[in-house]
Amino acid sequence: MVGEGLTDIVIGDMETGDLPSVLEIERASFAMPWSETSFFNELKNPRSISRAAKRDGRVTGYIFASRILDEGHILDLAVHPDFRRQGIASALVAHVIEHLREEGCRFLYLEVRESNVPAIKMYGKFGFERIGIRKKYYVSPDEDAVIMCLKLEE
Repeated sequence: MVGEGLTDIVIGDMETGDLPSVLEIERASFAMPWSETSFFNELKNPRSISRAAKRDGRVTGYIFASRILDEGHILDLAVHPDFRRQGIASALVAHVIEHLREEGCRFLYLEVRESNVPAIKMYGKFGFERIGIRKKYYVSPDEDAVIMCLKLEE
């Protein structure tokens, strides 16, 4: 799912040195951003999948997911405002899906703001389906989360 303009984007393991750029993107993307400590802890978690998309060495986006037994969960995904709508988020999601399939995961879950229609549509293109709602999951502003699931077994 990598778009034509993404030939210069490299997706790889996130490194501690990427965290300042990740924090900048997080703060530009979310009203209630993760803390630096949260990112650092997730980066060091052996069950975590932490990937960064880079162009010319600059972090343009990132994804954090986790895996427990045969289930994966996308925890956080964001793209720098200057690089949105170029397929970077889709490339990151595709990367995690492939990784989790290789690891033998059967399901991949996520929560997304109910109002985030572009993200819901993107996830739908991968085959994610709405399976429920988490009432008042988000704050600033208060909003329900759509729970989505992708069956990874073929």
